[in-house]
Amino acid sequence: MRVVRALSAALLTLGLAAAPAAADASPSPSQDGTAAPSRAGTSFRTATEIEQGQPATASGSTGDYLYWSFPADTGQRPTVEATVKLPESHASQTWQIDVYDGLRRRQACQYGAQTRTAAADASAVRLACVLRTVRAWSEPWANDPLPGTYYVRLTATGIATADLGLPVGSEVRVDSREIGGSAAVDGSLAEPLVPGVATKPGVEREDAAVPAGLEPEDGWASGRWSDRWVWTAAGGILAALAGVGGYALTRGTGRPSRVPPA
Repeated sequence: MRVVRALSAALLTLGLAAAPAAADASPSPSQDGTAAPSRAGTSFRTATEIEQGQPATASGSTGDYLYWSFPADTGQRPTVEATVKLPESHASQTWQIDVYDGLRRRQACQYGAQTRTAAADASAVRLACVLRTVRAWSEPWANDPLPGTYYVRLTATGIATADLGLPVGSEVRVDSREIGGSAAVDGSLAEPLVPGVATKPGVEREDAAVPAGLEPEDGWASGRWSDRWVWTAAGGILAALAGVGGYALTRGTGRPSRVPPA
């Protein structure tokens, strides 16, 4: 029974240690006091970098392509939301939001209103795209989301000629849900997919573009840790407890006192 108590205490300690780790894995908005971006790029190359949990706004014209970029790491399921403020007078308009990974492959949305049509009297249109869970590793031929830079493109796909050039305002926000070990795979990338470049705030010259510098607050995980390890260890400890308990139940109480020793 001493062994059983020791193993039970080890299991309890492991569970308590895993709880803070799971809580700390959730992404949090930037606390460095930086102002939210108030502009958008016009191409992949000039996409404006934003942090997860940080709203970004931009002014543009109907017919423009607006681009932002953000980092997404292993185990995250990003949700991209966009709101377009339409002019007071306009015809019916269709708006669409697309998300591309670091290789500029278009990523499908699991669910969400990725495309919406605004009526002529609508003042705004809201879009959303929930991506698949980012994987630590994938086959070369697959189109799975992988850790790295992701691009958001917002544009109007169906507009009347008279509405071209009308001023619009937009707001974009990216949040993620931590999926955890249920989405873990046996493998990892050598480096996250961040081949793109982006301009820094205040840089206007095209030749001043620099490599994309955004990354998660705690750095790139790239499959190094998953709570699947916790559950694997917990399963091993439970199996050991079951074995010790089974032995204790089946071994009996020893040699009866009325039976002489051999």
